[in-house]
Amino acid sequence: MNIRSHNGLFFEFTAHFLALAAVFAALTVIFSAPSIGQTRDRTARLADSEAGAVRTPPLVIVDPGHGGADGGAVAPDGTCEKDINLATAETLSALFTSYGYECVMTREDDTMPSDGSSASKKLSDLRARVKMTDGRDCVFISVHQNKFPQAECSGTQVYYSGNDARSARLAEKIRSVCAGYLQPGNVRQTKRAGSEIYVLDRCRCPAVLVECGFLSNPAELEKLKTEEYRKKLAAVIFASFTEYEAEEEEKYEEQNGLRLQ
Repeated sequence: MNIRSHNGLFFEFTAHFLALAAVFAALTVIFSAPSIGQTRDRTARLADSEAGAVRTPPLVIVDPGHGGADGGAVAPDGTCEKDINLATAETLSALFTSYGYECVMTREDDTMPSDGSSASKKLSDLRARVKMTDGRDCVFISVHQNKFPQAECSGTQVYYSGNDARSARLAEKIRSVCAGYLQPGNVRQTKRAGSEIYVLDRCRCPAVLVECGFLSNPAELEKLKTEEYRKKLAAVIFASFTEYEAEEEEKYEEQNGLRLQ
């Protein structure tokens, strides 16, 4: 699998590396890796070829769903969705930052964001998350967990915003990489979100919501509670994004006559 960062540096993530190294690596690999955002060779060549008409990579907004008084779904053993969301999002954000992407989180602790309005706490929370995308060239990735009355339901499900065609492409990348490397038995397809998913309905940038797993499935719950499995999920989402971003960069270069021979 060839994955390219926003600065044009190519990373040779073979299937073996992604399945073993990226997802099982110690946190020291994530947090101690030197920033690769310093390499500018390919960007410089593009700038030379077309008077600086170089695509700027988007800001990545990682959104850990729920928080504070809003715990989200609750597992039979009392595990709150908000906690798994935050732990997974923290690892995902660290990956983006370590590999040179500009990345921010909608919340960094157990709180509910607020837009400062007189709306209900929940609505103010959702508005605040969406507001972070206003006027920005960004991609919005929301991290959630699922729950269903039937305990046998399991697997990642990806929803996408209908407001930007790129959302569907990113969602499909996450679905396919997840099925290929982490959940080979998962046949769930991506779904276009309606108004019931506020953040995707209101975001105007590429936006996806990843339901990482089912808290109602005992076996999946036990995996989601482990740091090891959450690192796998984060690595899958990150790898999916870099594939998506590489394709978006190629499209930009083709449209602007910047493809290098």
